[in-house]
Amino acid sequence: MDYITTVEMSKIWGISSRRISLLCSQGRVPGAGKKGKTWLLPKDAVKPTDPRKK
Repeated sequence: MDYITTVEMSKIWGISSRRISLLCSQGRVPGAGKKGKTWLLPKDAVKPTDPRKK
């Protein structure tokens, strides 16, 4: 499985890398893991939905 960083995923999802890091730390991105200080996400990860929107 290929992994990418939060910076690369932010370009795909259209949100900030800081927001993606927060989603990862909350456990809302399945398959995400930390290597050192960097979050690694599966390349085919799906953007979590915003629970505030219905």
